Amino acid sequence: QVQLEESGGGLVQAGDSLSLSCTASVHTFSDYAMGWFRQVPGEERAFIGAISGNGGFTRYADSLKGRFTISRDNAKNTVLLQMNDLKPEDTAVYYCAASLYYTPVSSRYDYWGRGTQVTVSP
Repeated sequence: QVQLEESGGGLVQAGDSLSLSCTASVHTFSDYAMGWFRQVPGEERAFIGAISGNGGFTRYADSLKGRFTISRDNAKNTVLLQMNDLKPEDTAVYYCAASLYYTPVSSRYDYWGRGTQVTVSP
């Protein structure tokens, strides 16, 4: 069993930056690739990016245009999502997830956090 918990969401203004954190309750954290996803009502959960188990590789959705950066600290069982130049369309619930595969496909992730709300005002 892997338990994940996101934190750091909140209300910000357009153009601001925000960092989200995800903490994993697991002893083999480095075995898992970690992904970030977001979801708005009425839409499918969308891939943001992922980082490989050892942190050596990252991949991102093209639509984010380099504004988001993922990093991890395996000694602390944490993965971060740094978000810059936030826009109102970034408003969503943000989720971290764990997978044995390094993949953008949500169905390949077996463990999910409960999400944290990010709201960006114009």
